[in-house]
Amino acid sequence: MRLNFVRAGVSGLFLGSAMAFATFATMTFAEAATAAATPPPVSQNSAPPPAATPPFKPMDPHVAIQKADDYFNSTRSMIGDFVQISGDRRSEGKVYIQKPGKMRFEYAEPATLDIVADGMTVAVIDRKLATQDFYFVWQTPLKFLLKDRIDLLRDLAVTDVISDPDNVTITVVDQETFGGTSRIKLMFDPASFQLKQWEVTDPQGNETLVSLFNVDRSTPPDPSVFQIKSSRLDSSNSRLLNRSN
Repeated sequence: MRLNFVRAGVSGLFLGSAMAFATFATMTFAEAATAAATPPPVSQNSAPPPAATPPFKPMDPHVAIQKADDYFNSTRSMIGDFVQISGDRRSEGKVYIQKPGKMRFEYAEPATLDIVADGMTVAVIDRKLATQDFYFVWQTPLKFLLKDRIDLLRDLAVTDVISDPDNVTITVVDQETFGGTSRIKLMFDPASFQLKQWEVTDPQGNETLVSLFNVDRSTPPDPSVFQIKSSRLDSSNSRLLNRSN
């Protein structure tokens, strides 16, 4: 039985080879040459698998802080759009910055506020109520945007640095803001390290998130946008709020 099986196998192998030879023999010489030179079709399933995406590697905290310092210190001016979310309130408008110390947040209606810093004083202006409240620039949580040069590790207390594929977030604590200590989260784009957002938690625990869009850092703002029209000394509707905490 085993011998018959082996013979059958050998016969099948020989028969198949003989049939192939007979088919080849009926071709013309040119056809045979073409058939021999034509590679077999490639299966669609034989393509190499796509390269695996390398695992995400968090940015070194010291590198992130240095990149943040470089961003702030290289930014001399800024014009952009902003969206602000505070609690259930959403506002938007235009932001203007000129270092050192000058800033304007111009809120679009229905909001009625403007926040203007002229280099020394910050005025919170209510257009509807025609009132103004004044602070020193150094009492605002946005000094990182206004100082001529900043060193986050020296000027503020850095408490956390977190990075993911979409954001690098640096959390700092400022103990000199009006009313007490504020916590600020600065959120940067990991690729360009442009400032995207910041979130301020004030001494009372209220959170305000500001997102930046359409930022232009090459065109200086018109100096007139930083003018405070009424001095805190000559307006009966102005309140001086810049006393020490």
